Amino acid sequence: MQRKSDWAEWQGDPALPAWRMPAWSRLWLPVIVSFLAQVPIAIADLRFDQLRPMSASFTIALALLGPAALIGARRFPGPVVAITALAGSIDLLVNNHPGPPYIALAFAIVSAIVRDARVWAWVSIAVAWVTVLTVAIALGNDRLTAGRIAATTLGVLIVVGIGEAMRTRRERADEFHRLVGQRRQSEVQAERVRIARELHDVLAHSLSQINVQAGVGLHLMDRQPEKAKEALASIKETSKTALDEVRSVLGVLRAEGGADPTAPLVPEPDLGRLPGLAASVTAHGIEVRLDDRLVTAEVPKPVQLALYRIVQESLTNITRHAAGATAASVVLERNGGSYRVTVSDNGTGGVTTLASESGGRGLLGMRERAELLGGHLSAGPADGGGFLVVADLPAHVPQEASS
Repeated sequence: MQRKSDWAEWQGDPALPAWRMPAWSRLWLPVIVSFLAQVPIAIADLRFDQLRPMSASFTIALALLGPAALIGARRFPGPVVAITALAGSIDLLVNNHPGPPYIALAFAIVSAIVRDARVWAWVSIAVAWVTVLTVAIALGNDRLTAGRIAATTLGVLIVVGIGEAMRTRRERADEFHRLVGQRRQSEVQAERVRIARELHDVLAHSLSQINVQAGVGLHLMDRQPEKAKEALASIKETSKTALDEVRSVLGVLRAEGGADPTAPLVPEPDLGRLPGLAASVTAHGIEVRLDDRLVTAEVPKPVQLALYRIVQESLTNITRHAAGATAASVVLERNGGSYRVTVSDNGTGGVTTLASESGGRGLLGMRERAELLGGHLSAGPADGGGFLVVADLPAHVPQEASS
């Protein structure tokens, strides 16, 4: 199943930024803009307004204070907004130039809100504005007119709104990245579980066969060399097949862009390989009766793989745990809207271990395979003796399960 890239998903959401400004510009652009907007006007006022009561040094220092404070906005956004609020208040009370207001304060407010210093921003704005109004009323400052008060209040509210909007966008972007990372982690974990399950099924079955054949070979080496030779040949073929399957699975891990090109191209097991699987177990002394009533071409590939692995693991458990088992039965059939596989034997050993909830990885792996496709699996002692495994897998596999 193909998915859009994380970048495409991000760009597709208009509420999230498609790009970010360079770090240096986010720091120095507010400093430069506020400097150019404040300092030249302060110098011009000193030149053309001879009635100003303030000295030249204080006027220029007040204009420079804000841009200089903004240099530390990244590390100290709270103190910076407090300093610029103080400077902006003084500028509002003592200056009456026609130029822009104290631009550095606007940048400081936005920076504080975006950088998790909202309390500093709100308190600094409130204290500064109440102080300005109180001082203006007490001193009868005619420069702070009703129009200027309204314009300044509206400007502060707009700046605060911009800061809150930028903060919301950043939080959404951070949440998006967190969810993307969480999804990638889940996908990696799911892939690890899948590979572990495949390796277990391949190795458990193959090593079980090798162990049985090795025992037969050792037992017959002196009395029946020809039988021992057949056992060794079977070991060779089984180990080769297992090695190819293991290399095919691990090839995915050894290459970044997909399967390892040096790994053998072993097709995924399907229902067509069940007769060979039954014959290999029969060769070990347990007669397997295979009754396949399904039309292979109609069964989805993921379901075929799951059915094969469930049968493989069930027959492996019979070989390893069912003491005295001489026969096993495998039945595959259509059961309404699902495919059913039934595996049973006539043995007597290992029933308690296999049926327990704390059983080995094999039984757990079979259940996981069935549940991943939306089905279920039951395993336990059969009424007439032996052990019974029944799995039902849906005919229509969910899209996410097959991807």
